[in-house]
Amino acid sequence: MSRFCRHNRLTTQCPICSRETVVQQPRKPARAPSRSRRTRTTAPAAPATQSRGPFASVGPYERGDEIRLERVPGGLRMAAWEGGRIARRAPVLAMNDVPRLLVDAAAKDVLAPAASVSEGASLDPAPAGAYGASPGRSGELRDELRVERVDDTRVRVARWVLRPNAGWQLQEAPVMLPPARFTQAFQAAARKGVLMSDRGP
Repeated sequence: MSRFCRHNRLTTQCPICSRETVVQQPRKPARAPSRSRRTRTTAPAAPATQSRGPFASVGPYERGDEIRLERVPGGLRMAAWEGGRIARRAPVLAMNDVPRLLVDAAAKDVLAPAASVSEGASLDPAPAGAYGASPGRSGELRDELRVERVDDTRVRVARWVLRPNAGWQLQEAPVMLPPARFTQAFQAAARKGVLMSDRGP
């Protein structure tokens, strides 16, 4: 059979004759069975279930949680613990428990002596919403560690971040910062009367 058609072209390349001719396509080599790719599954990080470093604690409170100020790699962490796990919220503790927490933390060499924190403390109780702060930076954003009066009997220790066009925002999470930041925040709160309750400092 001639490879050229009546149009003087290769039969397989002629747009007219190639329709009439069935050309066997070369068989594609069989593909080797693809190896099944093993997907790496990373198990979620187990929540912290115990304190490894020295810590001071107060509580338990109504929820059954206790507030711990503990030494961790890189600084100090203050967090609410519930059932042996860290709660994902800013720690809130009774105002009357603050002196005991600071004295216990100083005794265990977790924080500066309580005397240096209460130095220059105001004798007039501050209103709800008042706070003492330790300013700093979180990346390019300004932040503050605040010890603030929630009501007549409780204070909250939390980080606030200043976001562009949004203002200061509360970070509902445990606080982990260098020890100096905690000392500065408690000192500022004491000077403003945030830690002063009806029963005294």
